[in-house]
Amino acid sequence: MKVSAGFTLVELVVVMTIIAILLTLGIPSYRYVTTSNRVSAEVNSLLGDLQFARSEAIKEGATVRVCPPNAALTDCAGNVTHWEKGWIVISPVATPAVLRVQAPFANTKDSFVATLGQTVISFDRNGFAGAQPALTNAGATIKLTTIPNITQWVRCVEVAWGGMLTTARYKQDASCQ
Repeated sequence: MKVSAGFTLVELVVVMTIIAILLTLGIPSYRYVTTSNRVSAEVNSLLGDLQFARSEAIKEGATVRVCPPNAALTDCAGNVTHWEKGWIVISPVATPAVLRVQAPFANTKDSFVATLGQTVISFDRNGFAGAQPALTNAGATIKLTTIPNITQWVRCVEVAWGGMLTTARYKQDASCQ
């Protein structure tokens, strides 16, 4: 009897079918994990810089601002409510005045917009939050939206007047939880 090594056509088709099933199940999960990690990193970056600004304001006894920068990265850009192009943390008493610079998002499909039109978030020497335009009782919300705008990827960074910072998922009724 002759011994042959290799695969039969049936074995090859079975293996290819199993691989196709695994890829069909795995690729959407991979997309979910990578998008979720990217969104979390971007939101946590802003949240971390806001917490840093609050602690610096308390430490220095002066108002510290977080805002989208001008082209020279030396001051706030003005009436810019889109934060995905980066932001800076500025202190009037520190040298240099710009304490941190956040680069624009790596993924240009993401949008980070202050929903109440805030162009600056500031913290006073007591750690209380302020903004331009002024904070309402509800505080400020900066919403991270991915494109396409799928609700499961939308995250909000909320700044309360007392200085409390939180993140929340976006709900179907167009509010943060």
